[in-house]
Amino acid sequence: MSTGTGKCNCSICTKAREWAALIKPGDFRLVQGQEALSNYQFGGKQAHHLFCKHCGVRSFGKGCVEKIGGDYVAVYLSTLDNVTPQELIDAPIRYFDGRNDNGFATPAETRHL
Repeated sequence: MSTGTGKCNCSICTKAREWAALIKPGDFRLVQGQEALSNYQFGGKQAHHLFCKHCGVRSFGKGCVEKIGGDYVAVYLSTLDNVTPQELIDAPIRYFDGRNDNGFATPAETRHL
């Protein structure tokens, strides 16, 4: 998280109140539960919004966006068990304007994210 986190204002991220740390796929390893994952995609289908088909929890997503360096895994901070409140407070946040398909611009309003 020290390298930064992100919040987006697109419809799905806003509704799910997602807050993620983006990492490269080579730095991510799913240790169990692959068979329990379901996938949701919308719009341009650049992202895979993965969730547990048993409990509905969304712990990570993945996709490819060339503007941010290609392939990525988005680990949702709310699902991490060993993160302290202080680590969340100290984590740098970058805001993305996904609602207007202008991901690298900061939205005019971010307080609700």
